[in-house]
Amino acid sequence: MLQQVGLFLNPVGQRRVDFQNLCAARFGRLYLADGTEQAADLLAQQPVDLLVIDLERFDRNFDLLALRELIAARGAGRTLLLCPFSTCGWLPELLPCGAVDYAIAPLDDGELGALIDAQLAGVHAPDPDVSAMLAARDRVQAALAGADDSVAVGERLCAAMCGHDGVIHAALFLMIGDDDLHLSAQQSVNGFNLVQILNRGDRLLQSPLRHVLPGLLAACSGELAMLDAAAKSGDPELALTLLDKGIEMMVGIPLAPLAEGGVRGALCLTYGTRQRFAAATIAHFDALGQLAAAALAMAQLRRENETLRARLHHLATVDPLTGTINRRHGEQLLDLEIRRARRYQLPIALIGFDIDRFKAVNDQFGHPVGDVALRTVAEAAQAELRGSDVLVRSGGEEFHIIAPHTSAIDALKMAEKIRAAVARTEIPGCDRLTISLGVAQVADQESADALMVRVSAALGRAKRAGRNCVELAML
Repeated sequence: MLQQVGLFLNPVGQRRVDFQNLCAARFGRLYLADGTEQAADLLAQQPVDLLVIDLERFDRNFDLLALRELIAARGAGRTLLLCPFSTCGWLPELLPCGAVDYAIAPLDDGELGALIDAQLAGVHAPDPDVSAMLAARDRVQAALAGADDSVAVGERLCAAMCGHDGVIHAALFLMIGDDDLHLSAQQSVNGFNLVQILNRGDRLLQSPLRHVLPGLLAACSGELAMLDAAAKSGDPELALTLLDKGIEMMVGIPLAPLAEGGVRGALCLTYGTRQRFAAATIAHFDALGQLAAAALAMAQLRRENETLRARLHHLATVDPLTGTINRRHGEQLLDLEIRRARRYQLPIALIGFDIDRFKAVNDQFGHPVGDVALRTVAEAAQAELRGSDVLVRSGGEEFHIIAPHTSAIDALKMAEKIRAAVARTEIPGCDRLTISLGVAQVADQESADALMVRVSAALGRAKRAGRNCVELAML
């Protein structure tokens, strides 16, 4: 072992000195480098058995490509990554580059020394359980199929992960609405509740644990976070709480937004025992984050489409001024109700009314007051209707009421109640108004158009009779 050559790479001088003091005796020769260029020059001059890269203080935005090239150029030589628990996003990027192993930092002197001894002795991470990863992927895909909102996606995702592969608790954190982080869903096999640790389930960007709890770290930074020993968090109170809850390890998996402004958050997996993940397993975590983000994005898109469809349906069927059904949709409903009434041999009536001398209101008080009058009359009429009745604005100041399960006699009573209600209603900005009404019960084999013609004729007779009255249509 003492004949083996090592190279330690880190930009901080004190970290290089500390590693040399602790581990130099374990190598036949140990080199130190402060950057990738110096490390590449040393490797070009001297074969190295073990390259140790301490990722603390490296910047992924600037150093990732150089580190990838350095590891890939080493050929058969082994590389050990010392990765801070809060920025494990390095691992999916660097582990596939060659014969690479990793350890989660910080490490005390005893842990680091034992790790270097194991690496020099050829003891490395186990091969991944491919069947378990495939099974996990299949569970998640099956669980997310058909989930139609973010709540369902979160609950199904957590349920699919919890209780398998050592996971005792799974949680989903999402950025919701007010641009703050929320605990959206969680599942546990032992009753553990993350709220007990966080002391809240929302406004988690204000949580003092956002820099140490892997799920919050991953959601805030967009990087994988792996806490494989509670004490490594640097928060003694959190460490004691996790150990008290029987928690040895937590992994925060960021959701990968599919587009700018996409779903943001993280999946947090909690383990009862410390896990040692191989490169393929960590890559599986990355794929899991992408799958969850895609499912949440699809759920969000479906929700937005449903809202848009509802809005379009509202615009296509509702009169914007009075909030009643518009003429086109009213004609469709009348035809449908007539066919339904015939099928079940039930009566159906149609009431037509318009506002008496409405043109004078517009001429004397102006169209804004006329609009108020239309809305007020519609509200007064609607207040007298049953839940099954439909008020339709047919055009201008004319309205129709579709009254299912209603005979001509009952429709006459309903029309009289509406006439009286409108007559006593105060209209803001002008005098009280009255309405004239025509009533008809649909006859055997009568079409909707023919029914409306009869109602219109009855309404005309009410106008000629002096207005503010009800007339029954003639067959």
